[in-house]
Amino acid sequence: MEEPYVLEMRNISKAFPGVQALNDVTFRLRPGTVHALMGENGAGKSTLMKCLFGIYKPDEGEIVLNGQSVVIQNSRDALNHGISMIHQELYPIPFRNVMENIWLGRFPMFGFWPLKFVSERQMEEDTLRLFRELDIDIDPRATAGSLSVSKIQSLEIVKAVSYHAKVIVMDEPTSSLTGHEVEHLFSIVNRLRSQGVSIIYISHKMEEILRISDDVTIMRDGKYVGTWSADELTTDLIITRMVGRDLTNRYPERTHVPGEPRMQVNQLSSVDPHSFQEITFELRRGEILGIGGLVGAQRTELIEAMFGLRAIFSGSIRIDGKEVKIKSPSDAKRNHMALLTEERRATGIFPVLSVYDNTVIANLKRYENWAFLLNERNGMADAKTNVEKLRTKTPSVATQIRNLSGGNQQKVLLARWLLTEPEILLLDEPTRGIDVGAKYEIYSIITQLALQGKSIIMISSEMPELIGMSDRIMVMSEGRLTGILQGHEASEEEIMRLAAQQRVADTGGEMR
Repeated sequence: MEEPYVLEMRNISKAFPGVQALNDVTFRLRPGTVHALMGENGAGKSTLMKCLFGIYKPDEGEIVLNGQSVVIQNSRDALNHGISMIHQELYPIPFRNVMENIWLGRFPMFGFWPLKFVSERQMEEDTLRLFRELDIDIDPRATAGSLSVSKIQSLEIVKAVSYHAKVIVMDEPTSSLTGHEVEHLFSIVNRLRSQGVSIIYISHKMEEILRISDDVTIMRDGKYVGTWSADELTTDLIITRMVGRDLTNRYPERTHVPGEPRMQVNQLSSVDPHSFQEITFELRRGEILGIGGLVGAQRTELIEAMFGLRAIFSGSIRIDGKEVKIKSPSDAKRNHMALLTEERRATGIFPVLSVYDNTVIANLKRYENWAFLLNERNGMADAKTNVEKLRTKTPSVATQIRNLSGGNQQKVLLARWLLTEPEILLLDEPTRGIDVGAKYEIYSIITQLALQGKSIIMISSEMPELIGMSDRIMVMSEGRLTGILQGHEASEEEIMRLAAQQRVADTGGEMR
């Protein structure tokens, strides 16, 4: 006898102008299981889940909950049907406290109309009860904006459970979490599973998927590929089924050879005493210098200061032997530097603007004519050239960038900075939230830039990526440089040992 499903999405199709996002997709979820949904960026995973949560309305197909066909008109309707979704981008109301964020729109009340009041006591009791059930330690009265990313993630899970949801969608829940925080998230997931809650888990992290999931569904190009038990799969099998081809090498071959020093950073310190202090290193021509470290290592703060986004208290930066003063991004651009920020959605893309606008926006002076008006023909030509060169998947350069997958958005941002003709590129988590196929394409672009003699600093929280891509790896801990390793000799254990050191004095030299 076939096992009953808590959820079935049957023959779902959804089209947008110029794009068939979903084509006859079927998805089935067993009760009390964790079901991973995988695929390359643009495979249709998020679109399918937005159809489930009422954000989009399917063009064709049927949604069946506990054997009954339902029509989900909007997100409120989905919540009423016991379906909750935790989005990849976490946007709590920062100036309200934790319990107000959880019970927003359904505060417990006392009194009689027209004199009704919010019962903060009841709200706090209900919040603490949920925290005890899920083994979460957060002050209900703490301001949401003061919480760490992992605690905001926990807050969103509590909110989902507070709706008595029997189906919870988690979209890239560990993309910004440390190893310890991931373990805590997994303990919450296991607790929910034991309570009969079914979880749809979207992630690009293979090892994570194989560890936490019961079932795995793979999509490709908006179509259903298949569903397998997690214990039948390996990382290589998942990759092959995701991309439709064997991907034997996770990282492109490195043929570039670093040359003479291009940039020297000497005793660089932040005005914030709790941020980076006394950082000394050099960056060579045609080199990929990786920066590793745990959350709080101050890696992002360092490269943002180098790009003029943060104030520097002391130290110096020399480029091609000449000391430069970088007090703003304009100064950095004049010194042929470019910065790809960590959070592309928050600080990278302009979501309501087109691919064309997002490509040319950092280099508008290049397209000014004699009357100081924009020559859109030249800008459009450059945007189209970069779409072809970087193999960006988009219906046209007029498409809003928010409609592109994460990997293709990242390619547009790379194109934006390449148009400024930089010699030094600062890349902060350039493959975060990107699938394995798109990652390889980004890696290929980076290695090609190094082969052209560009100097690249790349921050990554994925140690295999650091080792696979870097010529040297600089490791930071609590704002200090704890060591520099040769990339081909480095190990995950050695990187972690250096990343875990506390307040080790900077040697300024090679560890190997």
